[in-house]
Amino acid sequence: MDLRQLRYFVAVARERNFTRAAQMLHIAQPPLSRQIQLLEEDLGVPLIIRKSRPVRLTEAGRLFYEQALQVLGRVEQMQAATRRVGLNQNSVLSIGFVASTLYGGLPSLVRKLRQHAPEVDIQLLEMVSVQQIPALKEGRIDMGFGRLRHSDPNVVGIVLREERLVVAIPKDTPLAEEPSPLPVAALAGQKVIVYPKEPRPGYADHVLSLLQSHDARPAEVQEVREIQTALGLVAAEAGVCIIPSSARQMRSDVHYRLLEGKGATSPVILSHRIGDNSRYIDLVKRLIAEMYAENPPWLDPEYNLVPGHGLIGSPTEHSEKFQ
Repeated sequence: MDLRQLRYFVAVARERNFTRAAQMLHIAQPPLSRQIQLLEEDLGVPLIIRKSRPVRLTEAGRLFYEQALQVLGRVEQMQAATRRVGLNQNSVLSIGFVASTLYGGLPSLVRKLRQHAPEVDIQLLEMVSVQQIPALKEGRIDMGFGRLRHSDPNVVGIVLREERLVVAIPKDTPLAEEPSPLPVAALAGQKVIVYPKEPRPGYADHVLSLLQSHDARPAEVQEVREIQTALGLVAAEAGVCIIPSSARQMRSDVHYRLLEGKGATSPVILSHRIGDNSRYIDLVKRLIAEMYAENPPWLDPEYNLVPGHGLIGSPTEHSEKFQ
């Protein structure tokens, strides 16, 4: 399989006709048909129903078409960004992030960064915390915002704040009758929904360790891939879910109670390669300090344990103090 075959297949899928697709690609129809056939042989499944007029995609073909569009789009972005850097038109800053940071300070930070460095091409890549460390070392991202402490000597981890955790509870259930903070131990016997299902270790392990440390044994643990799914299941009365407090804005059809107890927090960690002297790293740190000083709504002092609105939490093993 190569990019040419992907482009050929996308053209046929769009035109729904081999002749028109060949004309658009400026090639003869037989080579086009042959490349699609080789692609199907490589995959081991038919992608196109040729007997119909116009041609139709199989179920596998529809899935492959959606994935091919994403791959080709990413390649175009990569080519454009590389050309811009090569022509000194702008720089590229790749930022990895866990989904929950979208409900805290990440959007505000990116807006500020665009204002202060309009020449930089900011690429945002969603990836769980455990994926960010190898991505940094391999150069696939320049910095990451995650929630998992690490001990890698090649990566600096800066704990920006310790964010309080809340438990999402189905409405009209006994635990949802009170607005007051809930002891972690009170979750014993509950069905608990955790995320992400993989890769591990991750935030799910942090939640399970918290429950274990308070001797709160769940009646059942259900693992799902993402926070949106977890909260949807809570709304469907399938269980409860522990999330960072800033993510409460995701759904209004569940009840939230602040968790209280030792360790009932989740760190927000900025990571970057050790020795990285990029001016954008320093700029990001400065903008974060300014942003926290503005005391935005998502940084509610009631939901942060660390003095000074949670600017500094406990450091990772290889960290530097956030100034």
